[in-house]
Amino acid sequence: MKRYFLRLVLIACAFYFIFPMIPGVHFHGGFVHALVAGAIFAFVGWIVEIGAITLSAIMTITTLGLALLVLIPAWLFGFWLLPAIALRLMADFMPETMSFGGWIPAIEGGLIMLVIGIFTSGDTQKKARQRG
Repeated sequence: MKRYFLRLVLIACAFYFIFPMIPGVHFHGGFVHALVAGAIFAFVGWIVEIGAITLSAIMTITTLGLALLVLIPAWLFGFWLLPAIALRLMADFMPETMSFGGWIPAIEGGLIMLVIGIFTSGDTQKKARQRG
């Protein structure tokens, strides 16, 4: 539970403090708006991830596995785009709170979200405890 609360606070801090420093990203609102935006981002990110997994599974099943020749490299080189897609979708739902001036600022913001997600994942914390 602490991990999810920490992730939500870090995402809210990214919305409130870091995103306004990225050219082309506009966030309007206070820290409470950033907390709500963080919760919405988590939900939209989950939906985008489920959609990508479902689409990959359907493509793999319908092509009897041949789609894996394309899907595996696409996942390896394109997994970092999922947070950017989630940010753009979220901005479409909340245009009065957040907007992006193109895909490049969304990708930059998505990379920040990806780093936050990696550092607050349970696997990273377990590995750090095993080392120390």
